[in-house]
Amino acid sequence: MVLPEPQQEVPLSSMPHNLTSACPGLTFLLMGFPGLESASRWLAFPICTTYLLSALGNGTVLLVILTERSLQSPMYLFLGMLAACDLGLSTALLPTMLRVFLLGSREVSMAACLSQLFFIHTFSIMESSVLLAMAFDRFLAICHPLRYASILTNAKVAHIGLAIAIRGVALHVAIPFLLKRLTYCHANALSHSYCLHPDVMKLACHKSRGDGIYGLFVVFSTMGLDPVLIVLSYVWILKTIMGITSLDERLRALNTCACHISVVLLFYSPMLALSLLSRLSVHAPPLLHVLLSYLHFLAPPVLNPVLYCVKMKEVRKRIFTKLLRIRRVGSKD
Repeated sequence: MVLPEPQQEVPLSSMPHNLTSACPGLTFLLMGFPGLESASRWLAFPICTTYLLSALGNGTVLLVILTERSLQSPMYLFLGMLAACDLGLSTALLPTMLRVFLLGSREVSMAACLSQLFFIHTFSIMESSVLLAMAFDRFLAICHPLRYASILTNAKVAHIGLAIAIRGVALHVAIPFLLKRLTYCHANALSHSYCLHPDVMKLACHKSRGDGIYGLFVVFSTMGLDPVLIVLSYVWILKTIMGITSLDERLRALNTCACHISVVLLFYSPMLALSLLSRLSVHAPPLLHVLLSYLHFLAPPVLNPVLYCVKMKEVRKRIFTKLLRIRRVGSKD
């Protein structure tokens, strides 16, 4: 199959101005890696590989947890929610990334852009909420082990999962409509190969104070609040662990938290680094900002299944058992 020739880079000075959201043909221009435009097709391979690994890993974890009754306990159900969020996030990112890197097509319609940013931000907030719920699970298991089973039943886990989904959707359902009513008069080039709310917002001619307050509320009530609550939960967890007299029991308790801590650091560290770069006005090449953004959105869906399968012996055992079962069925056929 012969791929179409990539579109020529459009200078910012020649981009149309005085665009409004009422224009039926309003489009945004997506960007790849700065300075690597000529190698965009070569970058399509690692991006496709990343998505396939994410889909395979998270899909396998989700399937095993849903089909194995022995794994349908709070800790593993939260892991299944995390896998579902990772699948949704990587799937939301893929379409425009393939257009940019594989087909060389940088234009995206406003409707498609607003739909994509809604799903990206919704699944990202849902993942943050699941990480907070998993921290609560570890807090109860270590600090209140005798009350764990009575407090965190499977029914309550289902309610928490529903609340996580409602929170993610409710906070972002208004954003596409708010962005659609704005007037866009700046050059319509975005900073990434996918659409993000702040990226689109900065192209608007006039932003009302209400839009800015709403955006700040969404950020601080999710990505600002969740890490703080996770840190507080681990302060109490470490305080409880330090009170354990047996060294072996201390290490065992820390080991149950190690995987979750790794996933939390993987998810929040790139976002924190991006925030520090912008707040401290550190002069950094544009490529660094783009790499940190890709790391924040693409690394967790790929590495989370690996981290949990390495640390959780029961999940790893069930996956290997299911694979052996599939192989035996295939050999009989």
